[in-house]
Amino acid sequence: MDYPSVEDYVGNTPLVRLQRLYQGSNDILLKLEGNNPAGSVKDRPAVNMIRQAELRGEISPGDTLIEATSGNTGIALAMAAAIKGYRMVLIMPSHMSDERKLAM
Repeated sequence: MDYPSVEDYVGNTPLVRLQRLYQGSNDILLKLEGNNPAGSVKDRPAVNMIRQAELRGEISPGDTLIEATSGNTGIALAMAAAIKGYRMVLIMPSHMSDERKLAM
């Protein structure tokens, strides 16, 4: 499968069959959302929020997006904004770890 951009990779994460922990007659498939570009299930809503705002004509590349965050949504929005051509301002609590700040 060819992914022309990072955005195309969001949500196209692999499915893995659960084999050892479950012995029932149905298959249980695990979606590996950690394989998204920003490493989180939050990648999907972040890309979709920007996509929907673009479709409504509310934003366009070059605009600045602002979000209050302390977690994975901020990381995912920063990634989505970067790949779609937006500036991103994230408002974070002062107690956030340096690792989390650097990720955003």
